[in-house]
Amino acid sequence: MTTLTAAQQRLHAAALKLFAERGVTQVNVRELAHAAGVARGTVYNNLSDPARLFDEVAAQFAEEMNDRIVAGFDGITDPAQRLANGIRLYIRRAHEEPHWGRFLTHFGCSNASLQQIWKGQPALDLMEGLQTGRYHFQPEQLASVIGLLGGSVLGAIFVVLEGFKTWRDAGSDTAELVLVSLGVSRAEARALASAPLPASRPSTTQAA
Repeated sequence: MTTLTAAQQRLHAAALKLFAERGVTQVNVRELAHAAGVARGTVYNNLSDPARLFDEVAAQFAEEMNDRIVAGFDGITDPAQRLANGIRLYIRRAHEEPHWGRFLTHFGCSNASLQQIWKGQPALDLMEGLQTGRYHFQPEQLASVIGLLGGSVLGAIFVVLEGFKTWRDAGSDTAELVLVSLGVSRAEARALASAPLPASRPSTTQAA
C-alpha cells in the first residue's frame, strides 16, 4: 500500500471530507488548508499537483479499503463467506465514517480508481466461487454480477446514511440477497450474512 506522511494523510482526509460533503472533484488550496487546519505552504509542500488531488485521494481510498477487506479475510477460505464479510465491512465503515460512505456513494460508480474496489478482490472471489461451484452464473455475466454487487452495496450505504436501517440489518440483508442471487441457498446465505465480523480497524483517512 502507498505510504503517506502524516501531513499527506491529514490533507487527504480533509479533501475526502470536502469532496463527500460537496459532491465535487475540485477544491482550492485555501479551502483545503482551512479544512485540514494547516498553512497553504503545507499543502504545496506535500501535494505534487493539487489539481490531481481527487484522483490521488480516490486511488488511496480504493487501495486502503481493499487492503482492509483482505486483512479481514484472514483464515477464511470460503468465497461466499468472504463476500458476505466484505459487503458488511463496507457498510459498517460507512456507518462509522459517514463522510467515507458519502464519498463512495457520490463517486463509486463514476471514478476509474474507485471502480477498482469492485474489480479487485470481489471479482477474484466471484470467479473462485464460480469455478468451485459455489456460485451459479455464466462467466460472461461477470461484469453484470460485479455491477449487481457494487450497486447493492452503494444502495445499502445510502439506506444506512439516511437512517432507514442500522448497518447491521442493512449489511446482513444485502449480503444475504446477493448470495442468494448467486445461487447460495437462502438458509445458508442468512447464516453467512450473520457470522461475526472482525473488529474495526482505525482509519487512515481520518485527520490527525
